[in-house]
Amino acid sequence: MPQKTLTDSAPRGAVEAAPAASSKRWWILAVVAVAQLMVVLDATIVNIALPSAQADLGFSDGNRQWIVTAYALSFASLLLLGGRIADLFGRKTAFLIGVVGFAAVSALGGAANGFGMLVTARALQGAFGALLAPAALSLLNTTFTDARERARAFSVYGAIAGAGGAVGLLLGGVLTDAFDWRWTLYVNVAIAVVAFVGGWLLLTNHRDAGNSKLDVPGTVLVAAGLFSLVYGFSNAETHDWGSGLTWGFLIAGGVLLAAFAWWQTKAAHPLLPLRILLDRNRAASFLAVLISGGGMFGVFLFLTYYLQLNLGFSPTKTGVAFLPMVGALMVAAQLGTTALVPRIGPKVVVPLGFAIAAVGMAWLTGIGVGSSYVSAVLPQLIVTGVGLGLVMPAAMQLATGGVAAEDAGVASATVNAMQQVGGSIGTALLNTLAASAATDYLAGKDATSKLVQAQATIQSYTTAFWWSAGLFAAGAVIAFVLFRRGVPEQDADAAPVVHM
Repeated sequence: MPQKTLTDSAPRGAVEAAPAASSKRWWILAVVAVAQLMVVLDATIVNIALPSAQADLGFSDGNRQWIVTAYALSFASLLLLGGRIADLFGRKTAFLIGVVGFAAVSALGGAANGFGMLVTARALQGAFGALLAPAALSLLNTTFTDARERARAFSVYGAIAGAGGAVGLLLGGVLTDAFDWRWTLYVNVAIAVVAFVGGWLLLTNHRDAGNSKLDVPGTVLVAAGLFSLVYGFSNAETHDWGSGLTWGFLIAGGVLLAAFAWWQTKAAHPLLPLRILLDRNRAASFLAVLISGGGMFGVFLFLTYYLQLNLGFSPTKTGVAFLPMVGALMVAAQLGTTALVPRIGPKVVVPLGFAIAAVGMAWLTGIGVGSSYVSAVLPQLIVTGVGLGLVMPAAMQLATGGVAAEDAGVASATVNAMQQVGGSIGTALLNTLAASAATDYLAGKDATSKLVQAQATIQSYTTAFWWSAGLFAAGAVIAFVLFRRGVPEQDADAAPVVHM
């Protein structure tokens, strides 16, 4: 078949893709969705199992946070490298290696006989996840070229990205209660088998940036910068904001990322071509993903504490309690990407979603020591889910839409990096603010009273919810200012340029 390329009448930013046969593309979506679910849920599935793992392996409370942090550090710092590898060496190759590697190190973690083995497995999970996640998203971006079908595909993908944390909590609770903490890692092997078989049979390998070379200095700068940034915020969470280690890593991260941005203007084959960031809608979408990733931890982290420690929910019941939010998010994702954004554009839809999520989080501050889940939590979760469902899938679609095929992997990696860094920032900030609120509440009160302790805990949760609401409200303003008016070209144009 003759090769078609971009012509003078088609701008460089137009979507280039190697579409699958019509009978395969929805199966490819299913495979990509399964792989993405595996990566996303692993950010939370182990959290519920941590007490059991700690009792079994005998590691200290101080070491416990590294089981979570090791995954976040390697995942965030290697994402752009993983995305560029997918562009250079082929998305099918990157996808399959990522799936197999993720499954292998998950099995290693499940068989861990000590803290060192478990934390090493978690770090390796993050590394293979950094290869798998951008390959999966770029496959979606280049497989679906019809505007309407692409919107439906991204509604599914974005819903999984937004709800994966809640699914992880549910699955982690079920596996821990029914079997053993090790099954929160072993379950990845079963998921990976499905993703690998589907990927092997359905995907074709495309090397759209095959003539480029890997930007080694850029890779080192951005990996070290993201590592320092995430580590700095993680250190603030476990120590305090006055720690020299915290500010040392945060400043180093800022300097390294600034150096990376400068180098990208000089490099012959930049790791992150700045043309990806200069589109106004795309830049706004990256910020929307960053903000939503940070604010979501106000829902998952502190509401999990409230349900288990204050309302006495079991791990499984806690996971089930999040399901209405997941359902609302998925419905809103479908509505937002397939009906609203193509008709009225992101300048209305994304700020509206942020505003709805802010209302849900502000409403959630009404919880008390003896509150009922049905009245004080459930409606608020549904409202928040609707808001996030309007934000995340639309932002992910716009962040990767209109990108030249040779940049699809690194653009997808940037989306994942924004979500991961946003989550790290949100966790550190909200934990610090919540702890300070509890301490301030206890000042001058009888700290030995169980009722006072419970009320101090509630104060810490509601403080985190208020700050999450504020973060979402700021997101609404930023999105309204930055997004362009009207319907984006890639949504209005049903016939993007195709590389066949």
